Amino acid sequence: MTRLPAHVMDDAALMRVLDALTAQGDRALLVGGAVRNALLGQPIDDIDIATDAPPLRTLALARAAGLRAVPTGIDHGTVTLVAHGRGFEVTTFRRDVETDGRHAVVAFSTDLAEDAARRDFTMNALYADRDGTVIDPMGGLPDLAARRLRFVGDPDARIAEDYLRILRFFRFFARYGQQADPAAVAACAAHRDGLSRIARERIGAELKKLLAAPNPGPAVGLMAQTGVLAVLLPDATPDRLAALLAAEPAPGGWLRRLAALCPATPDLRLSRADQRALTALHRARGWSLDEAAFRMGADLATDHALLAAADGHPLPADWQARIARGADAPLPIAAADLAPLQGPALGRALKAAEAAWIASAFTLPAPALIDAALMAGKDPT
Repeated sequence: MTRLPAHVMDDAALMRVLDALTAQGDRALLVGGAVRNALLGQPIDDIDIATDAPPLRTLALARAAGLRAVPTGIDHGTVTLVAHGRGFEVTTFRRDVETDGRHAVVAFSTDLAEDAARRDFTMNALYADRDGTVIDPMGGLPDLAARRLRFVGDPDARIAEDYLRILRFFRFFARYGQQADPAAVAACAAHRDGLSRIARERIGAELKKLLAAPNPGPAVGLMAQTGVLAVLLPDATPDRLAALLAAEPAPGGWLRRLAALCPATPDLRLSRADQRALTALHRARGWSLDEAAFRMGADLATDHALLAAADGHPLPADWQARIARGADAPLPIAAADLAPLQGPALGRALKAAEAAWIASAFTLPAPALIDAALMAGKDPT
């Protein structure tokens, strides 16, 4: 019998929720990522709970126990229960009635096996009861032990229900997998064109999580082999990503990994901040270390430096010190120092001053910078 580590169940808020849900004989089980990560000894982000109680009964049980209950997704069976200031998503067992490749029509169920059968991977179809005993209706424990990523049931059927599962497969493989089930890989390749039905922002969100894994290289390589990568990012350069991963002194940021993977800024509906940063990294290709530090700041300059290393430009021994120096070296003159220049002439002058400041490794004194700037401002050539 497999049990979760004792510390997982030694959680007063969780126990209060489980006690409320089972007070009248209903069933309530931890499910999915919390069980998987607990067994792997990895951090648990959220604890999801599955129950055989219908949503309205879940609300009633929670309120009877004095818990705050929020019907966050009640039409789909999900209620959020709040205990000790923490939220726990509680979802009624479900079975799929109809699927269209992206969305499902579900019916509530009282059958744990039906609920497990609609989940994506066997390692995500693990449950645990109140005392931490693990329930494994889909054979997920051997797969988890082997770090083998396998779809629940027929992989073609699972993917046809929701093509986003192709991306989830590679994302989970990047973080949890060491072996990829051959049937799953073949199904991902066969259904890759279905990814055209997935919104670009969802693709971007999945790629962000995938590239944030400690070592996404094998997963991205498998995406390339199956043709999935070409569907998502036709101009992708997985070899450059591999070179970046080799150059990183420690597992790094997903954004620079995306910059390595894509030679141009892809249409992934990223946030404005991420889009600007990614565009800046592409624009800075070929800049010196000092220029990148001065213009981009320490974080993006670090990304720039490691991307340059991936392109075959060895990093100098003092690269980190140079980035810190350049990022903390504002231009020591301002527009007011360049009177009476105005308009385009002032722009040329300031640009020349910045170039001279960077070229001097941030050592040129202000009078010399002013002289260089005034000369450039007077001479448009």
